[in-house]
Amino acid sequence: MSVHPVATCTAPLDVLGRDVRVPLVTGGEVTYAALDYAASAPALQRVWDDVAAYAPYYGSVHRGAGYLSQLSTDLFEQSRETVAAFLGCRDGDQVVFTRSTTDSLNLLASVIPAGTQVFVFETEHHASLLPWRDAQVTYLSAPRTPGQAVASLRAALAGRDAYGPALVCVTGASNVTGELWPVRELADAAHEHGARIVLDAAQLAPHHPVDIAELDVDWVAFSGHKLYAPFGSGVLAGRADWLQAAEPYLAGGGASRKVARRADGGVDVEWHSTAARHEAGSPNVIGVYAIASACRALTEAGFDSLVEREQGLVTRVRAGLAEVPQVKVLSLFGDEAPRVGVISFVVEGWNSSHFAAALSAEYGIGVRDGLFCAHPLVRTLLGGEPGEQGECGSPETGPGERSLNAIRVSFGAGTPDEHVERFLGAVTELVRDGAKWNYRTEDGRCVPARD
Repeated sequence: MSVHPVATCTAPLDVLGRDVRVPLVTGGEVTYAALDYAASAPALQRVWDDVAAYAPYYGSVHRGAGYLSQLSTDLFEQSRETVAAFLGCRDGDQVVFTRSTTDSLNLLASVIPAGTQVFVFETEHHASLLPWRDAQVTYLSAPRTPGQAVASLRAALAGRDAYGPALVCVTGASNVTGELWPVRELADAAHEHGARIVLDAAQLAPHHPVDIAELDVDWVAFSGHKLYAPFGSGVLAGRADWLQAAEPYLAGGGASRKVARRADGGVDVEWHSTAARHEAGSPNVIGVYAIASACRALTEAGFDSLVEREQGLVTRVRAGLAEVPQVKVLSLFGDEAPRVGVISFVVEGWNSSHFAAALSAEYGIGVRDGLFCAHPLVRTLLGGEPGEQGECGSPETGPGERSLNAIRVSFGAGTPDEHVERFLGAVTELVRDGAKWNYRTEDGRCVPARD
């Protein structure tokens, strides 16, 4: 079981880039406010320091007899144990290192038994929505309450072929609204109907404890670059049987235990039954060690205090945006739904790309605009099919018209209070006074005009 001790954490964790200064188009410069954590969170200083301390000892993992190779191999496997503890893995669960959440879910999609029925809500991020190309997929409509999500899944599972394998894929926290999904209840529904469930924890793990045993999910997938460890690594952790029974995700060195030529000229291969079966090639030991370092740092900081502080930021942002009548915050489950530090909104009369560009160019604030690789969900929340935005400087919407894209602000354990206050002040000023600079459309995006 994972252990998340309670600690006092009233200040943001140290992250790289906290003192970076950026120029403003209006003159001068300001400390950059990174409020796009949902895309990639900045690296924790602790993670960077750990990686830098290890770097001189870097060696080839599982490939050499030399001291540095042995040290790197030990570090790699110890990192696997650290991640397993962080996730509360059960006896027999495997931790497979991948490139990202997307890679993890594509790996799982490659090992599901033939004939598997997959059930996925249309509200998922594309990493969860799209990998199941070789399966029979049932796309469930967007629920409007957590209870409706559970009921919808139960109904869909009740009508399936009870004799075939089935898999449910669900997010833990929406990358658009930040809302928490009823993971344990969905897991119960899946298991009651003989199905398995995989949790996309890309947006949940950086903000909230994730315990495989407690949630009773079969697999968990997440990315290092959202967990304050942006070095190109990810995790798929959970049940070993489907992973061991399938052909390797990638064929090559590291996945194979023994390779021999046959008399007929062919090749016989004995594949590993451990996690190495799906980790062919030289692994990203730096990325893996970074994930383990982040897991330790978050655990030692105390998830209870991290969650408490972040909820204060969520409350402040939502309250501040509510004071601007032209702003509409997007929500699937309603205002009272619990959520992490991910909030999307639209601004009446503004092209969302224009608004995001002005936040960056005039205030030094980095947010995200667009559809957030969750097109069906954004379409549902905005009430229609997303499309091309208008030109910069021209209103995107008029009275009674809908927005085509949205703006997302996201934050976490490294976000200073000042960044949130500056963001809210900037939103108020832009809506009240308009942009101070001229913008133009370039390659489909709004950018400050050079003149």
